[in-house]
This record gives sequence, structure tokens and C-alpha cells, in this order.
Amino acid sequence: MKRSNFSEAQIIKILGSQEAGRSVSEICREHGISQGTFYNWKSKYSGMDLSQLKQMKEMEKELAQYKKIVAELTLQNTVLKDVIEKKL
Repeated sequence: MKRSNFSEAQIIKILGSQEAGRSVSEICREHGISQGTFYNWKSKYSGMDLSQLKQMKEMEKELAQYKKIVAELTLQNTVLKDVIEKKL
């Protein structure tokens, strides 16, 4: 997936300018983005401020760690079940 040329902080500022009353086409022309990109950003970041964005990123990172732990424990559980079945 292609990485955006804009940081999350910049995206939030761009979305905020639309909330201030500017038209979407004007904003897109100024920043060199398509209207589809603008609306994708709006669906993802709408109503967020920077502190909420940081909190969301931290929670995503923590969730990824938990998913890794669950995957490792599931693998260990499967291996132990296979060992027990072989002994019987």
C-alpha cells in the first residue's frame, strides 16, 4: 500500500478547513488530492483531534502486541495437544 504524502496531523488540518466552511473541491485543488482521497480521510479521521489520534495509534500498537501473544499461545497449545496425542 502506498504511503501518504501527508502526516496524520496535516490530514486533520485539511479536514478541519472543510469544517470551517471551505468547499471540498477547493481544498482538493489546493493540496493536490482527489475528492475520493478526501472522503476516505474524512471517513477515517472525521471528528478527531491530535490527542485522540495519538491515543488511537497507541491502542492499535497494544492490540497488535496482544494479537501476537494470542498467536504464540495458540501455536504452543496446538503443539502440546499433538504431543499428548502421540503419547496415547
